[in-house]
Amino acid sequence: MRRLSVIAGALLLLLLLSVVSAVSFGAHAIDVGRAIDDPNSLDGVILWSARAPRVLLAALAGGALAVVGVAFQALLRNPLADPYVLGVSGGAAAGATLAIVAGASAFTLLGAAVVPAAAMVGGLFATLLVYAIARAGGEVSGTTIVLAGVIVNATFASLITFIKTLVSASKAQELLFWLMGFLDVPSTAQLIACAIWVALGITMIVLDAGRLNILSLGREPAQHLGINVRNLERRVFFAASAVTGAIVSLTGLIGFVGLIVPHAARRMLGPDHRSLIPAAMLLGASTLVFCDLAARVAFHYLGTEPPVGAVTALVGGPLFLVILYRTRVRGAV
Repeated sequence: MRRLSVIAGALLLLLLLSVVSAVSFGAHAIDVGRAIDDPNSLDGVILWSARAPRVLLAALAGGALAVVGVAFQALLRNPLADPYVLGVSGGAAAGATLAIVAGASAFTLLGAAVVPAAAMVGGLFATLLVYAIARAGGEVSGTTIVLAGVIVNATFASLITFIKTLVSASKAQELLFWLMGFLDVPSTAQLIACAIWVALGITMIVLDAGRLNILSLGREPAQHLGINVRNLERRVFFAASAVTGAIVSLTGLIGFVGLIVPHAARRMLGPDHRSLIPAAMLLGASTLVFCDLAARVAFHYLGTEPPVGAVTALVGGPLFLVILYRTRVRGAV
């Protein structure tokens, strides 16, 4: 219990450090104290109008994607599962793209809620499609699910590319930059709508944390212990799709956070999902905030800023290969 408290405190401190660093540094250095004392000053405008909303979105997205990664890895009992690899993010991106092209991305509370809803439907459809493809070959295994996810991702990527050819050049460029995983400054309505979707989805996952522990024993043992596995899978998949859709609708495709962060949290705390989920949420939030800070600061002198999705892919890609190698060596896949 003491170890859990120490780790929780360390993760909270890390999140606080990441947020303070992210709002303090950027293209223009600001005095945070002056910004707080005088919101109408230049420092105050930069802090409250630009950096704070973006940092909040980064923390929200990182924490949410990490929780979704924990949920998928628990349900599939596969360490390689995450919304990006399984094609859920691709389906959510396709749904959000259709909604944006249709004009549903207005900066109002209603409009900001429609895009996450469309993305959620796309993510849920992608999840069902992955399972259908994996089951077509007979017994469902970790390998078939990952391969099915790759196929679904490629299919939705082709659909998005096709959509981009039907819109204007400026709209296509906007979609391209968004799909690369760029954290723009969200409106208050967008941030509120996204936070509501994420809170509802994560609450459902947290309530099933104890059941996910039992499910880790396998489907049949879990059923013998009184768990309705089918209903559990439906609830968690629906919740995970809702969370993924809400995040993708604002950030585009940000990969590997939902894959790498759960592994790091599991190494610190073990497999108990009652403590693993909140730990992954805190660590995921810190990770994406730091990655976004790196994207803003590291390339400032070149006069450019890469999407944060490029940073997470650059870091997460090699780590994914390491995890894949270790998993295959242990015979888990």
